[in-house]
Amino acid sequence: QVQLVESGGGLVQAGGSLRLSCAASGSILNINLMGWYRQPPGKQRELVATITSGDSTHYADSVKGRFTISRDNAQNTLYLQMKSLKPDDTAVYYCNARIRQMGWGSDYTYWGQGTQVTVSS
Repeated sequence: QVQLVESGGGLVQAGGSLRLSCAASGSILNINLMGWYRQPPGKQRELVATITSGDSTHYADSVKGRFTISRDNAQNTLYLQMKSLKPDDTAVYYCNARIRQMGWGSDYTYWGQGTQVTVSS
């Protein structure tokens, strides 16, 4: 019943910016760790950034200083602000969240469907 829906992907020129959003819905009690992953064409999925319920963040070295992860707990929404985009940032970006569902006894990991980000040179 819990779903993660991503938006904000698209085509952008190198040096440009995009803001990705991920809205969680369903019978949610609380959301703990949230993060963004990406899968470049022909490569494995990799971690981009994570954020805890206490707003502690972690970034991959490849995006540090350019990307900012944030969350709006009242709206159950995760964001990724991407600046100074490079062609190497081209990938399918996935939202991830560790969620405690109402009536359940433990947390489970959920994934969004992915949104395409393409950066042209």
